[in-house]
Amino acid sequence: MKTTAISSHPLLASEIHNSSLQQAYPSIPFSQNPDNFVLPINRRHLLTSLSVAITPFFASQPPYAAARGLFQMPPPRLTNRYYLVRAGESEYESMGIINTNPVAKTSMDSGLSERGKEQTVKAAFELKAMGACERSCWIWPSITQRAYQAAEIIASANGVTRSVFTQSFIVPEYSFLDARGLGAFEGKSLESVSEVYAYDSISPSMKPPPISDGTPNESVEDVFVRVTQLMSILETQYSGETVIIVSPDSDNLSVLQAGLVGLDRRRHRDLSFGPGEVRFVDIKSIPTYKQPASGVYKCLNPPSCSGGYKRIYDTFQYGKMFSHSQEVAREDLSRKRKM
Repeated sequence: MKTTAISSHPLLASEIHNSSLQQAYPSIPFSQNPDNFVLPINRRHLLTSLSVAITPFFASQPPYAAARGLFQMPPPRLTNRYYLVRAGESEYESMGIINTNPVAKTSMDSGLSERGKEQTVKAAFELKAMGACERSCWIWPSITQRAYQAAEIIASANGVTRSVFTQSFIVPEYSFLDARGLGAFEGKSLESVSEVYAYDSISPSMKPPPISDGTPNESVEDVFVRVTQLMSILETQYSGETVIIVSPDSDNLSVLQAGLVGLDRRRHRDLSFGPGEVRFVDIKSIPTYKQPASGVYKCLNPPSCSGGYKRIYDTFQYGKMFSHSQEVAREDLSRKRKM
């Protein structure tokens, strides 16, 4: 009865309601005007009060909750730890034949040779010795047969789950890690790859001659675009994780590492990976045993690294002025063809 009497009085009911709102929202001032049930002072005061109320929420967010922005090479930092692995020797490579047509990438002929399996097992245990998967790791292989076979060997040696009933930590990559397409060199001897690298040393935009069988003829820049897109995905999808990238060839990895450390992509060959080689990514340096004997160029205008490089080693170390590199490369190519 008493409660009914109070609530039926308009002035008391208004005060009680305003008082309860003031307790629930202390930062929003309400008028005690009995003629208006709930009357904010004005719009400006209301907006100001709301901004004060929500400021602690945004201020409490972790420092990296904001968008990371567009991934660029070389990156100022990496949010994950990366290991680069080249798959072991393939069946085609054991026969000394170039095979880069993506049509055949899932065929058994593109799989690991017996020697390639041994190389990959060694790489898997090297990763284990390095503690790559001690806590957990994600393995990102190319869908190319030899790379995926290598990923399964790495997973087995490092205790990484591959069950179809639980989350799989092997994530196949369908295009960004395809072996570099070598165009008209498809089906030729592996030794002829040196001609491709002669083109690369002139310009990262030079492509191998095309061919009509569907094999891509990719320049270094083409490969660079692919691996940059891959890194953008990985840096966006994961944070604080370990990722093992498994490539079927060397060029994907050498171009990627050149981009990460800001080296002239014309010299990516100096960072080449042998079959079954493992390398931890350190964006501040390159492995000491891979320091190019012919000279290193530092990119001064990232991510555009086709010009404007600073020489790190003395020109005397590679015996030829870089301004004459095109003529030198052509002379070397001509000499090799006569041998």
